[in-house]
Amino acid sequence: MHPFALLRAHDATAAIAAHAQDPELAFIAGGTDLLGLIKDRATLPARLLDINGLPDMARIDARPEGGLSIGALARMSDVAVHPEVRKRFPVITEALLFSASGQLRNMASIGGNIMQRTRCAYFRDEDDLPCNKRRPGSGCAARHGLNRNHAIFGWSDVCVATNPSDLAVALAALDAHVIVRGASGERSIPFSEFHRLPGTTPATETVLKRGELIVAIEVPPSPEGRASHYLKLRDRQSYEFALVSAAAAVAVDGRRLRSVRLALGGVAPKPWRLTAAEAALSGVSLDDPGALARAIAASFGDARPLAHNAFKIELAQRVALRALQIAGERA
Repeated sequence: MHPFALLRAHDATAAIAAHAQDPELAFIAGGTDLLGLIKDRATLPARLLDINGLPDMARIDARPEGGLSIGALARMSDVAVHPEVRKRFPVITEALLFSASGQLRNMASIGGNIMQRTRCAYFRDEDDLPCNKRRPGSGCAARHGLNRNHAIFGWSDVCVATNPSDLAVALAALDAHVIVRGASGERSIPFSEFHRLPGTTPATETVLKRGELIVAIEVPPSPEGRASHYLKLRDRQSYEFALVSAAAAVAVDGRRLRSVRLALGGVAPKPWRLTAAEAALSGVSLDDPGALARAIAASFGDARPLAHNAFKIELAQRVALRALQIAGERA
C-alpha cells in the first residue's frame, strides 16, 4: 500500500487553501473510490485531507419550491432513503440504490460519487499497458483492445473510457448544478458542463480547479421529477457497473408526452443527454412504442461504436425506451 499522511480539516477555508497550495494533497470523505485508486496505483497522493468534519455539508434540504439541496458529504444511503428525495425525484433514489452495495452506500459521499473515475480495466491495471489517463502520452490500449464496456459517444482517439457514476446520469437528466467553493468564493456549475470529454487531455476529467471543493448538489424543481425512473443493465445482478443505463423524467398531457428528459450512462466519458430524442418525443403518445423508439433513435446518428461494443447502440435505445415507459406510467 502506498504510504500517505492523514490530516483532518475542520474549516472549509483552510481546507481549500491547503488543497490549492499542495499538489500532493487530496480530499477524502468516504474514500470508497480513492482508496481503490491508491491500491491500483492509479493515483498516489502524499497527503489525504479528511473533510468529514466540515460543518453543514451533509445536509439534505427539501426546498419549498420543490427542489433539493444535497450536501457533498451526505452519504448515498441517507440520500436514497430521504422521503422527499424518494417523492420528488425517484430517479435519484433508484440510481443510488443501483450504485453500490449497502456497505458502500453507508460510506460513500455524494460529492465523491460524481468524482469517481472510470472503471476501464486498462486504467485500473498496474501492468503498464498504455493509458493516457494514467500516463499521459502513453496511448490508449482500449482503443484497439478489449473495448466491450467502452464508449460509443464522445470518445477521442486518445481515450474511449466511460464514466461509471449512476447518480451522475440521474443528475444530468434533472439539470442539476454542482456548487463549488474556492478561494474566490462559490460558483454554480451546470451538471452538463461538470464532466469533460477526453479530447487530447483525458486525464483532466472535470472542470474543477486546484483549490476547489464541492459543497453541494442543487436539483431544481421540475414537473418531470416525480415521474422519473432509472434503469440499469449490467452483466450480473449483484453490485456491478452499468453496461448501459438510462435516466428518464417526463411530464404528460393525458397519454402524450409534453416534455422529456433523457440521459444515458455506460456509453460515454460523461453522462450522455439525448437532446435530439427529447425534442422528437414531444407530443408522442406513450401508447405508441414504435413512435417512441423512432424518436429515441434520433439521438443515435452520431454513435461511433468500437470493435467490440456495437451492440450498445441497440441496447441503449431499448434501455432508454423502457425507462421512458416506466417513467410515463408514474405520471
